Amino acid sequence: MAIEASTQQTRQPRIRLGMVGGGAGAFIGAVHRIAARIDDKYELIAGALSSTPEKAMASGADLGLAPDRTYSSYREMAIREAKLKNGIEAVSIVTPNHVHYDAAKEFLRRGIHVICDKPLTSNLADAKKLKKVADESGALFILTHNYTGYPMIRQAREMIANGELGDIRLVQAEYPQDWLTEAVEQQGAKQAVWRTDPAQSGAGGSTGDIGTHAYNLGCFVSGLELDSLAADLDSFVEGRRLDDNAHVMLRYKAKGSEKPAKGMLWCSQVAPGHENGLKVRVYGTKGGIEWVQADPNYLWYTPFGEAKRLITRNGAGSGPAAARVSRIPSGHPEGYLEAFATIYTEAAHAINAHKAGKAVDKAVVYPTVDDGVKGVAFVEACVASSKRNGAWVKV
Repeated sequence: MAIEASTQQTRQPRIRLGMVGGGAGAFIGAVHRIAARIDDKYELIAGALSSTPEKAMASGADLGLAPDRTYSSYREMAIREAKLKNGIEAVSIVTPNHVHYDAAKEFLRRGIHVICDKPLTSNLADAKKLKKVADESGALFILTHNYTGYPMIRQAREMIANGELGDIRLVQAEYPQDWLTEAVEQQGAKQAVWRTDPAQSGAGGSTGDIGTHAYNLGCFVSGLELDSLAADLDSFVEGRRLDDNAHVMLRYKAKGSEKPAKGMLWCSQVAPGHENGLKVRVYGTKGGIEWVQADPNYLWYTPFGEAKRLITRNGAGSGPAAARVSRIPSGHPEGYLEAFATIYTEAAHAINAHKAGKAVDKAVVYPTVDDGVKGVAFVEACVASSKRNGAWVKV
């Protein structure tokens, strides 16, 4: 990454990493492991990869973990690793949502840094309790809203913070998919089963799984904080217990003397033709920007009254915020895995600074437990609003 000086004389030792969840058949666990390896900041040395002992041991063996560093429970792993001289320094939690709170708590209380998949927890009460544990532990908490790691998202954020769009008026975010168009959870599809189960996923379906990403990205890019929302949630597939589509109107808090911005968010998992159609658009008094994940190395910028301009990653017009998280020259595409890796590398910078007793470089940016609480609050507000026929709800 560009933040790494080529003249650096010594490199930091790899951070000793553990993982909870992510065993055989788990999609996101493999993504986290790749992301942790891309910039060579971590070494996976321990895991509680499944709640089934046999599967946990088999998954550990597949990943080359030593048998005595492969655990059948995250609590056993937290207790033993905290006592080892070469125990893990950080843990990745990549389980279904309902496990996040208890698992993270075990490691935070023992001073082990936590890198946790989103949403933070399956309910707001647990999210608030987890924030308290994290704040009191002294350990770092990183939430993997990985889309914030894209260079051109950092570019858009920098431009807006510098006032290039003027006062922000509108924030539009959407994340449509089509993979739950049919009731695949009733056919035993693993990824669908837990995501459509309120006991494991929480109160939100599409709102919790992908709506939180769109919401977080809109806030991250615009620098705005949500005030209230009005939501219309649907479960279009017969028998589905959680929402698979949501239309949400947003009202943001005013910044200084500016008039409060408004926004709209659409998330859907029943939109045929869409795979991972994440898009964010922000409009202000001086111009607008548009970013689409399908073309992540491009950012469209339109100053009001002027021709639309294309800014490319590491190309002309691209600034330092994008450059510091870019790995390769312009024209060679960087994508999803690299953006995910950026979150892991930002976390590594923070962990190494913490270990050295130094302040974290101000350029280092990653989602925190506070962002996680806001995400869960967003989901529960959407559910509450929809139950009241789209009434406005404070977040």
